[in-house]
Parts: sequence; structure tokens; C-alpha cells
Amino acid sequence: MKISVKKMALAMALTAMPMMGFAGNKGPEWLSKAVAYQIYPSSYQDSDGDGIGDIPGITSRLDYIKGLGVNVIWLNPVFVSGWFDGGYDIIDFYKVDPRFGTNTDLVKLIDEAHKRGIRVLLDLVAGHSSDQCQWFKESAQGTDMRYSDYYIWSNEIPQKEVKIIAERKLEADPAVSKRGKWVEADAPRAKYYEKNYYMCQPALNYGYANPDPNHPWEQSCDAPGPQAVRRELRNIMAFWMDKGVDGFRVDMAASLVKGDKDKKAIKALWAEMRTWMDAKYPNHILVSEWCDPQVSIPAGFNIDFMIHIGQKCYSTLFFPKGTPWQGNNPNPDKECYFDRAGKGNLEKFIDVYAENYAKTKNDGYIAIPTANHDFQRPNVGSRNTPEQLKVTMTFSLTMPGVPFIYYGDEIGMKYQMNLPSKEGSRERAGTRTPMQWTNGANAGFSTVSDASKLYFPVDTENGKLTVETQEVDKASMLNYVRTLLKLRAENPALGNDADWKLLNVKGGQVYPMVYVRSAAGQKVMVALNPTAKKQTMTVEGEAKKVLSTTGKANFKKGKVTLDAFSTLIVELQ
Repeated sequence: MKISVKKMALAMALTAMPMMGFAGNKGPEWLSKAVAYQIYPSSYQDSDGDGIGDIPGITSRLDYIKGLGVNVIWLNPVFVSGWFDGGYDIIDFYKVDPRFGTNTDLVKLIDEAHKRGIRVLLDLVAGHSSDQCQWFKESAQGTDMRYSDYYIWSNEIPQKEVKIIAERKLEADPAVSKRGKWVEADAPRAKYYEKNYYMCQPALNYGYANPDPNHPWEQSCDAPGPQAVRRELRNIMAFWMDKGVDGFRVDMAASLVKGDKDKKAIKALWAEMRTWMDAKYPNHILVSEWCDPQVSIPAGFNIDFMIHIGQKCYSTLFFPKGTPWQGNNPNPDKECYFDRAGKGNLEKFIDVYAENYAKTKNDGYIAIPTANHDFQRPNVGSRNTPEQLKVTMTFSLTMPGVPFIYYGDEIGMKYQMNLPSKEGSRERAGTRTPMQWTNGANAGFSTVSDASKLYFPVDTENGKLTVETQEVDKASMLNYVRTLLKLRAENPALGNDADWKLLNVKGGQVYPMVYVRSAAGQKVMVALNPTAKKQTMTVEGEAKKVLSTTGKANFKKGKVTLDAFSTLIVELQ
């Protein structure tokens, strides 16, 4: 039997690369200048007047996105869904949900984005499907069907799980419970299936890292079922990349292989996927929701997020006392760094971020997003003025790695408190509200005549928090974001790959935050004061050129002085 040279090379790569790792291989060149923009599709632009955003609506706003200085967009799930968990309960991985349009509409969006130099990432929900998915329905029927082993079934589960199921039945709404690993099913196949998050999200079967012989449901990673699921995952990725998609953000990326405490098996799985992508789709990327960059990036991801889950460094910076996500802040007093009170600290940031940055800076990128669909925006609680928000945005857009702007943060959209839950949003509803374009009806998001039919309500603060108002105000948040992204593009020292050194030290001065970025013979100092008090710091060096200031700030005779809510970006001699 003849084997082509191309196929042989791919086979060799698939075998060799996971063992070699990805040291020094950050991915395609375009990543070095990437600036990303996250869009929650239901909330960005409604083109057909039904009150829900859609793909043609996003396409109509591509010129605005390009005008920000953005060159990558990430879309939350657009696939056919049961809409129990905001699109993350997928019924058909190969088809766009009718609420958003058609596959043809998505291809048009990709084509139009590419014409403008914008790449498109889709959300890849790799760990589970909806219980309405045809794969799951077939799997529930028996052991001899095509998709039988796509999921994990058993008639016997640990007694502690039986107890959790019994307790769950007594809860007000057991369907939304995240407790336990197993769900009782009325299915010919078996009595129970393993879930990944909610009860309606059965876990796809990638196998167990260390199968227990006393647990017959625990298949090994190389068993036929788990291997078939891996092939399906590659098929999904290939299907969309062949239509022009430039990569994927992977939801719950560490959740696939079960019983994998040291993550060796899941790392091997993603190394296999990255190797396959590098061989077949070399200009494409993988972004993980893993939140442990020193683990995920060596496993093959080009980018990993540092957000509110995992090591929770992000939470100590951005989640203030008295706001919905304060519980994610591990500081005992719940004070965060970017807060007017000035009672935060940098200990977790220094310990966690600095360590992860040092270990991954040559191999991939850490992304510190402005916010995302799963937690509150910067505009929340007492952090609610343009001056304060410009400080947080300066941090987000001058740090190393790939910046991610959550739609609407560029105009300072607020996290709306106490909105009713919709489609599994719970307290996340307030961060999924419609983009605010104009001062007119429904803030230009939709032409629906009945505002109660909007996906969520808008709150423009009498027109202040709209693109229309901020376009014509040179000092607006919107124009400041554009200025920052222009500075980032024009100054090598502010780029994704430039070095970073925090001048604050653990146990030392906390405010202001001062760091130096350097590349190609250029050094740039960034100083940030998010507090309501004047802050100063002694810093070695002299200013060559002031690149940007907000509020009143200066650097003279080795001393940085920042009035309340101010920033300073200076090129050093």
C-alpha cells in the first residue's frame, strides 16, 4: 500500500510533536500584533428587528470594529442550542442557530472580516453537548449505535453521587444545579450519565486518565469511544476552518479527560490537536479557557486567559467589595487593586502573573481581558466614571500578551445590577446587555417596537454611554481606547511580545502601579493610579517623550507623580 509523503509527514508530526512540546513556537506571525474583541452575538446588533442580535448585524458593524484598532474578533457560540446556558448547550456543532442566521451568513461575516484584515475566532465547546443533541439521543438507546460511546454511562455510580442526586431533587430548580458529576436518566442505555456542568450538558467521552478497573464506565483515553470523540472534535474544527475561521477559543479546556489530576492526559490531547492544526492549518490558533498559562501553553495553546477562575489573580485586581463577583476575590477584606479606596494589594498579581509570564513569554501569550460574558464589567459599583475606567483600560491595553476587549467596554458600558436571568445567565445578565450605539430608541441595537422584547435592557445614562455621543468627544472613553491601540501598534515596546518588568515589589510600595515595557531598543514606562488620592513613586531613568496621560501626571527628576485617577505613559531615554 502506498502512503503519500504528505500523509507520512503528518503522521510523523502527530507522533513526535506532543513529546517535543511547543517551546519557542508561539504560533503564526500575526499573533504578535493581534488585538481581539469579544462579541456576545445575541447582544451586539439586531438586523431583523426581533430584539436579539444576529450575524448579519455583526457584519454591518465591521467597519466600526476595524476603526477601534482591532484585528481579531471572538464570537461566543453561534451554533444550534437549547439555550439553557447562553449557547453553551450545543445541539448541532455544524450548524448556525436560526436566531443568528445561517451558515452562509457566517461565511459572509468571515469573508467581510478578512477583507478588512480582521480574523475570526469561534467558541469551541469541546467538553460537552446538549442533552438534545442527536449524538446523545442515540447514545441513550444502547451500546451498539454509532454514537453509543460518545458519552459516559453507568448503572452503578459511587454512593456519594447517589446521595447528591437525591439531594438535588429537593432543590428549587435542580436543573441549574452544578452539584455532583452524575445525572439520573430515563434511558434504555443505563441509569446514569456523567455531566460536565449543568444537568443538560452531558460530558463527551474523552476517556479517563487512570481508569479504575472497579468502575466499568471508566474507559481509557485510547479506547474506541474516546478516540472517536477526538476525531469528531477535529472534524468540527476542520469544518469551520475550511469555511475561513481562523481559530477557536476553547470553553472549559481542562475539563475533557476525566480523573486527570496532574493534567498529563489532557495536555497530551491538546498537544495532539495543536500538532494536527500546525500541520493542516498552520495559520490558525487555539485560545484556552484554562486559566493556568504555565500548564496550558506548553500543552499547545497559543493564548490562555488569566481571569476570575483558576488562580484568581484577576479577581484581586478588578472585583471590588460590594459587587456580585467579590466572592471570587481571595483577599480576606475583599478589597481590589483597581478601586478608588486604594486599599488593594499586588501580592497575588506579583506571585501569579509574574511567575506565569516568566514561564510562558517565549512560548505563547497570556490574555488579561477587560471583562467577558461570565463576569462583571469594569464599570461596576463605585468604579463608574470615565476617569476611573481609563485607568483600568490603560492597564488592559499596555500589558504584554494579546489584549481582549469585551464589546462595550470601549465606551464604558456598565454592568447592570439585578437583571432577571435569561437563558441561564443568572447574575451574568448584567454583563450581556445590548451594545449601545445611538441615543435613539433601544440605543440603536434593535428596531423592535416593544422594548420589553429586547434581549436585555439598555442603560445609556441619558446617552453618555453610546458610540454616537463618544465619537464626537475627543476626550471620550472610545477615543481614548483608539489612542491606546494606536500607541500599541506604533511603539514596539508596547507590543504583544515586548518584555515587561513590574517596578513594584512584593511587600513594597503598592500605589501607583509602575512597569516598564521594552523591545527593539525602546523602553516605555507605564504608571497607573486608580485611587482617589495623589500617588508618587521614585523611578530610575529620564523621560524622552510623553506618549499619553490621563488626569494630571508627570515624571520629573526621577519621580512619578499621579493625581487621582490618572495614568502616564512615557518613553524613556
